[in-house]
Amino acid sequence: MIDRSDFIPPWNDLSPIRRHLPPIGTLQAFEAAARLGSFTLAARDLNLTQSAVSRQIRTLEDTVGQALFFRERQTVRVTPVGAAYAEQVRQALTILSAATLGCRINPLGGVLHLAVLPTFGTRWLAPRLARFSEAHPGITLTLTTRMAPFDFAIDNVDLAIHFGRPHWPGGELVPLMPEAVLPVCSPGLRTRHGIATAHDLVRAPLIKLASRDQAWPRWFARHGIDAAPGATMLIDQFATAAQLAIAGAGVALMPTFLIADELAQGQLVTAFDAAPTHSEEAYHLVWPSGRRDYPPLVAFREWICAEARQAP
Repeated sequence: MIDRSDFIPPWNDLSPIRRHLPPIGTLQAFEAAARLGSFTLAARDLNLTQSAVSRQIRTLEDTVGQALFFRERQTVRVTPVGAAYAEQVRQALTILSAATLGCRINPLGGVLHLAVLPTFGTRWLAPRLARFSEAHPGITLTLTTRMAPFDFAIDNVDLAIHFGRPHWPGGELVPLMPEAVLPVCSPGLRTRHGIATAHDLVRAPLIKLASRDQAWPRWFARHGIDAAPGATMLIDQFATAAQLAIAGAGVALMPTFLIADELAQGQLVTAFDAAPTHSEEAYHLVWPSGRRDYPPLVAFREWICAEARQAP
């Protein structure tokens, strides 16, 4: 496995951003002049002198290495490059203004970007999110489902639900919950294959999750079974695996909290009278080290940890 710490820059390494970021005063002067089509009107809009605005724009042109205005006698006209740049600068200034206003009127609010495993998100997290929204109405939560690994330094993610070992280069983790798994299948499949013990699963069709290719071998080893299991079906998501098991396609090794409803309704049954076994990995909440004190992140971390403690 590749160690992401080999190529992820530190979260708080903003030197490339600072190197290309002009002073905000020059950007404000440029945006106003481009919008109003006049250095004089821009100066009036910003309560500056016309010469001050002219100097700010000249400084910005030196920084970007491009002429942003055509200067024709007593008039100025934004260049095509300047017009495109002005639109982007205007958007950036708008974002900064909104962020500042939001910080002033709602210091504990903001936007929080969460990456979550698909089935965990739909079956465990989604039914509980209304309580978070009610407790923190000022926080906008955006959810992205992710199966593949990602990098905090590259992806626009504030925190994530991680299943695995308690290790994430460049990040900090807090445990949420362990995972208990059961071999489950449809009642019809259990009857057809006469499954009564763990050894009977060696000759039964098995459903295997691609992201947990060692789950079944570990399960058999824990039950003292050395024989290789029978034919398997490889699936990429738990939700699909559960539906295949319900349809009688095979026996799936499923986290108990994901199939509680199906077990209660009789759509799935335990393949035999087995007690749940715990996975070697667990669910964790992970975030970049430099974001640990971001108020929306702190609020979500405290909330989801409390929810996990209360979960059966």
